Amino acid sequence: MPESLHRDSAHGPRYWQQASADLARNDLVLAGLVERFAGTTLVSRGDPFVTLLRSIVGQQISVKAADSVWARFSAALPVLTPAELLARDPDTLRGCGLSERKVEYVVDLARHFEDEQIHVDRWSSMSDTEIIAELTAVRGIGVWTAEMFLIFNQLRPDVFPLDDIGLQRAVAIHYCRGERPPRRLLAEHGERWRPWRSVATWYLWRSLDPLPVEY
Repeated sequence: MPESLHRDSAHGPRYWQQASADLARNDLVLAGLVERFAGTTLVSRGDPFVTLLRSIVGQQISVKAADSVWARFSAALPVLTPAELLARDPDTLRGCGLSERKVEYVVDLARHFEDEQIHVDRWSSMSDTEIIAELTAVRGIGVWTAEMFLIFNQLRPDVFPLDDIGLQRAVAIHYCRGERPPRRLLAEHGERWRPWRSVATWYLWRSLDPLPVEY
């Protein structure tokens, strides 16, 4: 799908209305969710480097703790660029509340951007799989984090995060009588939602938590 169809319009991604209509036409559960959450949509926020940086900072800690660390981090680095981060002493980064390992991770992320190992300018012509491979070469970024980035930052329409607990729970509740499906069956179930699996996933997340996630 061309990059122009991913980007925000005044009402979210340009594909959103078509995707929602297609999903609602073919799936009674999603038809109800599309109606229930009409007027809300996926919205991209932040540039790629800052979004990935924040995802690393927030790993394995509570939302409240992550917000506190991020506030200190932002104060210490008012200009959040790869070059600025690499110019800082590791002690400064640790002083923001980052563990030794997370300092290594954010430095590795900045290096990948600074050394042009992450090709933001080429992403429009790259597949989801190719971008995931590029991102997971960074220490501290796994497949799930890369998938969340593709959905929430890049607005890719057909990402299906099989290891996401929220997606597993929602599919269990709505389609499997409360039984969480094995990974293989979840993948098979998702095939019915192509080419809009990101959108289906977003609506299923909303069924568990009506407040849209900001990533």
